[in-house]
Amino acid sequence: MVASDDSLPLQKTPLHALHVELGARMVPFAGYAMPVQYPAGLMAEHKHTRTAAGLFDISHMGQLRLVGPNAAAALETLMPVDVVDLAPGKQRYGLLLNDAGGILDDLMFFNEGHGSLFVIVNGACKAADLAHIQQKIGARCDVQPMPDHALLALQGPQAAATLARLSPGVERFVFMTGGAVQIGGIPAFVTRSGYTGEDGFEISVKATDADALARMLLAEPEVQPIGLGARNSLRLEAGLCLYGNDIDETTTPVEASLNWAIQKVRRTGGARAGGFPGADRVLAQLAAVASGTTGIADHDTLKRRRVGLVALERIPVRDGTPLQSFEGMAIGQVTSGLLGPTVDRPVAMGYVAAAYAEPGTRIQAMVRGKLVPMEVCTLPFLPARYHRG
Repeated sequence: MVASDDSLPLQKTPLHALHVELGARMVPFAGYAMPVQYPAGLMAEHKHTRTAAGLFDISHMGQLRLVGPNAAAALETLMPVDVVDLAPGKQRYGLLLNDAGGILDDLMFFNEGHGSLFVIVNGACKAADLAHIQQKIGARCDVQPMPDHALLALQGPQAAATLARLSPGVERFVFMTGGAVQIGGIPAFVTRSGYTGEDGFEISVKATDADALARMLLAEPEVQPIGLGARNSLRLEAGLCLYGNDIDETTTPVEASLNWAIQKVRRTGGARAGGFPGADRVLAQLAAVASGTTGIADHDTLKRRRVGLVALERIPVRDGTPLQSFEGMAIGQVTSGLLGPTVDRPVAMGYVAAAYAEPGTRIQAMVRGKLVPMEVCTLPFLPARYHRG
């Protein structure tokens, strides 16, 4: 986890007073005072998001723009992702890498057209990300932080219908697209995306308009406020990584099973293959996966993989729990785990030695001195319900 300096006072999002008014329990997160849950409780908030529409304050996240005719080509040098060919009006998931191929942060970027990319990074990483981006490509494009903006997420199967009442036409967007809109007369920038596995929107708005927009959305009958606790359980059921837990500077995209985020044009052949930090290591690991050699004892290119895990007993297996083979050999560790409220069983993600990463493999977790049998499974635990049109 990226730690914040405990000697510094916690920052407040533009919705802090609203959270307090709504009875939220506030906790430190990424240097901010954030709502972990409201009086309804985590379980109710989780289930409400899965059945109706939940409103999340994610204003701790970092927002910035990269502007200039070379912005896309410049950003592409920092990530193993196709930035140049992303069409205007579309969004993509990206990974900032260090020289060893480790993940500095995961992010979302959107092509606004006319040489402008809108980028959202994780809250705990935003200062370091901004410095890194400025240092590496600041001479090739204009790096514009957006500290005067808030970020909200409206998630759930009724999110689109709800938002469309306040912003007619917003329903035209499909998953990973978006644009500038008016929501009840408030200018905003929306993308049809999120971190729950449900249909929904992330909404960037001026900080001075955030409170009015949040109250407007909460006045809709389908919408309830949702805290960090339910956000965590929702994203885990959706098989989505939490930076600092499931991915960090020591994990590569291939170890993290994020191969899908590396488009073909950056993998093999052509002028744009490779050319990103840690490319030699990452491409060698991709080749190892393709050749099926990752489980061979003398092949050390790819030693571990992120996997989904289901406990075969009704015992939650939490973050940090050691994993071992049935022969008692240490093979990995859980990075995220809890009792999934929707799937109603203990689920987890973690890293295991590559030889144990095949779905269906049985392993064990050591939970408070008790060995709990687990099975490696495919992700996500719950099918995503993104609106793809």
